[in-house]
Amino acid sequence: MRETLFGQLEASLHGYLDELDRRSTSGDPELTRVELPRVVAALRALLDDHRPDADGRCPTCRTKLFARAPAPCRAYLTAHLCLLVTEDAEDPRTAFH
Repeated sequence: MRETLFGQLEASLHGYLDELDRRSTSGDPELTRVELPRVVAALRALLDDHRPDADGRCPTCRTKLFARAPAPCRAYLTAHLCLLVTEDAEDPRTAFH
């Protein structure tokens, strides 16, 4: 079976995140010094692509030309839920899986 480009991207990103997850338990200093800033930059870039307009709606998430964009944006909502709301969960890495 031929893999799609998305399938390759998805597998690569999940592999990278799995590796970061494994390294986070080992106290790897390079994780904090090199990888964490890269992940933060990637998340910021993603959220920049979903920056709300003056009405607080995300033009990137709009699915139809004249439809109203969702508010809050799914990208912002997911990031907020995963990073801030799950602080009290036992294992935030598995809270939404």
